[in-house]
Amino acid sequence: MKSLFTILSLIIFSSSANAQNKNFDHKLADSLGADQYGMKVYYLVILKKGKTEMTDKSKKSELMRGHMDNIRKLAKDGKLIVAGPMFEENENHYNGIFILDAKTKAEAESLVLTDPSVKSGIFAAELYKWYGSAALPLYLKSHDKITKNSF
Repeated sequence: MKSLFTILSLIIFSSSANAQNKNFDHKLADSLGADQYGMKVYYLVILKKGKTEMTDKSKKSELMRGHMDNIRKLAKDGKLIVAGPMFEENENHYNGIFILDAKTKAEAESLVLTDPSVKSGIFAAELYKWYGSAALPLYLKSHDKITKNSF
């Protein structure tokens, strides 16, 4: 009886382990750069307080406008997948995150340096290779439809 149960378990497990998603869209997966699990590598950027103290409010405001303009440009170019500020202060002095669609860490670093707030030193950036859903870029189209006002 025990061996029969073992054999049945192995048959069920092996057939379910090889099962493919019936909703799989090969063309969409390829267009998004998905691997067999629907995932891909991105770069997670954590923006944190930089070494530059900006006391000039006008200059800081100008840099933050440039920061937001850069976010919009990178998103339009398909390089920025997710961006957002931290909603509370924290002991690590983290201010926000980016998830970038870049082929290499060097490319991700160069994209981060297009941000005037990083170039000025108001923000510093930590970069990490991150593995997430290849479908992440698709949410941006929906986000655009639900955004009433922009920053």
